[in-house]
Formats: sequence, structure tokens, C-alpha cells
Amino acid sequence: MAKGDALKMLQKKCGVTPDGAFGPNTARAIAAHYNLNANRGAHLLGQAAHESGNFMISEENLNYRASTMCRVWPSRFASEAEAAPYAMNPQKLANKVYNGRMGNAAGSNDGFKFAGKGFIQLTGKDNVRAFAEHIGRDSLVDDPSPIADELAMDSAIFFFEKNGLFGLADKGVNDSIVKSITRRVNGGYHGLDDRIEKTKKIYRWLGA
Repeated sequence: MAKGDALKMLQKKCGVTPDGAFGPNTARAIAAHYNLNANRGAHLLGQAAHESGNFMISEENLNYRASTMCRVWPSRFASEAEAAPYAMNPQKLANKVYNGRMGNAAGSNDGFKFAGKGFIQLTGKDNVRAFAEHIGRDSLVDDPSPIADELAMDSAIFFFEKNGLFGLADKGVNDSIVKSITRRVNGGYHGLDDRIEKTKKIYRWLGA
């Protein structure tokens, strides 16, 4: 799938010109379509925009060099020599790092099949199954690919709901709340300044 295709699908769903560019009109259309108030819309879209490179990326990129793998998964790869067989091989890498957890069976292709998809990447068979049950589309367990395109935003909303992030969003749009939400999305504070900037900008777009 080409970069930006998932955003174009979302724009079409929300009734705006599918030009693949995220701006005020698209933000307002998304918020209206999903019945999100300014607080919830700003936090959701701000985090999703950061995670997806302004909605250009909706599928995990696992084309990693050995040195990058050692940095991202130090417990899995103690040296570049150990990581080398998985370099630039997304399927082999995904099965190495994701199998045996998150509902992915050991020795299977689950790690690759259920690698991260969506604007806030949904990863692992258990999470895909939970999302499928939530929206009533059991077929996603057999073929999760729609999560990377037509359901990229729906899966992000599911992530927010599942993790209680809309409740946090309701408390306001400020640096402290963005930091708290970032912790739950990222597991740390990577890109915090950008997330704060995006969230506040979108909050203004939504007319708050």
C-alpha cells in the first residue's frame, strides 16, 4: 500500500476530498464522523499523527539494519553478528521478535501476520482478536490487512478506548495530559515535544 492511502480512505469515509493531506478540514471531518469532542479529537489525532508520520504510515516498517535491531531489541540481539541474519528481512524479523507472545504462536508466521498496523499500531494476535470482536469483524483474525487501510483510524480509537485514554483526554489539553497519554501510547516519552505541538495545533483546528 502506498504512503497516504489509508488517510485517503479515511478522508473519503469522512466526506472530505481524499487528497492525502492532513489539515484542519480533515481533522474536523474526522472528529465529526467519530463524534469526538475537541479534547478527545485533539489527543487522539495528535498522538496518531506523531505515530504515523502525519498519517503517511499505517503499517510497521521492519526493514531494519543489524545495528538498528540491536538498539531497538537489545534483549533479543546482543550483537550485530547475531542480528545480521534478520537484517532487511521483515518477515523473519517479525517472527523472531513477536512470536511466542501477544497471542502469537511460537514457530509460526503470526509475528509477521500480526505486526503493527493502523495509525497507532495494533500489534499481536490477541489485540487483533479483541479489536475484531469489538467491531464485529471476526474475519480480521484471518486477514488483518484492513487494519492498515480502511480501519487504521478505527483501530486507533479502539486503542484509546481500551487503554482509558479518552478519560484522560477529558481532563484537558495541556502538556501534563499529553505527557500522561504519551506514556501509555509509547511506553515512554519519545517525541513528546512533537506530540504536544501536534495535539495543541489540532485542538485549535477543532475550534476550542
